[in-house]
Amino acid sequence: MELTVLTIAFAALLILGVPVAFSIGLASVATVWYAGLPTAVVFQKMVGGMQIFSFLAIPFFVFAGELMLYGGIAQRIVRFANSLVGHVRGGLGMSNVVGCTLFGGVAGSPVADVSAMGSVMIPLMKKEGYDADYAVNVTTHAALVGALMPTSHNLIIYTLATTGIASVSVLSLILAGLVPALILTLCNLAAAYYVAIKRGYPIRGAFQGWGEVLASFVAALPGLLIVVIILAGILSGVFTATESAATAVLWALLVTVLVYRSLSWHNFVKACAKACRTTGVVLLLIGISSAFGYFMALYEVPQKTGELMTSVSSSPWVIFLMINVLLFVLGTFLDMAATILICTPIFLPIAMQFGMSPVQFGVVMLINCALGLNTPPVGTTQFIGCAIGEVSVGTVMRSIWPFYGALLVCLMLVTYVPSFSMWLPDMFNPTAAAAK
Repeated sequence: MELTVLTIAFAALLILGVPVAFSIGLASVATVWYAGLPTAVVFQKMVGGMQIFSFLAIPFFVFAGELMLYGGIAQRIVRFANSLVGHVRGGLGMSNVVGCTLFGGVAGSPVADVSAMGSVMIPLMKKEGYDADYAVNVTTHAALVGALMPTSHNLIIYTLATTGIASVSVLSLILAGLVPALILTLCNLAAAYYVAIKRGYPIRGAFQGWGEVLASFVAALPGLLIVVIILAGILSGVFTATESAATAVLWALLVTVLVYRSLSWHNFVKACAKACRTTGVVLLLIGISSAFGYFMALYEVPQKTGELMTSVSSSPWVIFLMINVLLFVLGTFLDMAATILICTPIFLPIAMQFGMSPVQFGVVMLINCALGLNTPPVGTTQFIGCAIGEVSVGTVMRSIWPFYGALLVCLMLVTYVPSFSMWLPDMFNPTAAAAK
């Protein structure tokens, strides 16, 4: 009965529009009261859930992303992307995809990516004659690649959500996300090109030459190096994931203040405020989700969910499909961090039971969460893109299917072909690969 109280209270509060963090907390308190347990249990689990050293990586990565967002990196990345693919049919759309991917690698946040790249590319695309819904769809879907990049704080959240279930290193998850990020970018490029051909968008301008490509690359290189620094530092053992996040902040300050000289004091204060606000929300979610996870473990939610799924089918293909569908549906109602924290303890044991690596499941989880970011009723990235493009969500949804198709192709490949996500982690960790 306690599990029923937990589930109904959480669902009812979400339907009433109560913020996710408070819905989780109040549902946990209601369950404690019904079970006759002391209320202090909830607060003890909350505090314990936040007192982990590795969590320091989250505010650092968030702050680095905000500094890049307000530090003028986007314009240089747009110039570089446009020099590469701007001359093909639908060139601005293709440039948008490449630019969003590169900026996503720097910022590590789909929301920041849409805010930065969208404010530059969407008005420019509309001015050049592209339809607003096309400009928004290209931007919002390309920005989702940021969730898989090394600077994404959601990678850290997932590794911590697996505590007590499996041992997942941050390095393995970072490496696992690189090939799927490339696949997703190629799928987005294909979707953008397909729609451009279908709508008959013209070819605007000619290839400006490799000299322009080199010049624009050199201009964008200081900002792009943040990904190289993080990967090289962790792989070489120079610093840990948490230390790499702090290094990312220092590099972001160096680039935006001393190299580009584009970060004003006003924007620096805005970046600090936004990073503090985001960190506060994420850490509150982590703490409250720790209490929620305690009750899910106490009342055997993962085991009961697994039994329900296996009663439908014992085929791994079907089980993985059901997990994907459930993650997608929940991701349309919950924020990315909340989805990871709530769903990982439930679905990871089931996925592992049917042979999926916890690292591979992490990539599947992140892609599903990213897909949810672009789907109403929450759809954070989509609402931001629509606001910038001055177009309704309904109009965008009517032409979204080629881009959804691109995401689903990537998701299915990562789900059913483990080598796409596990090749790089196995290469750099042959001992673990041999043990599988």
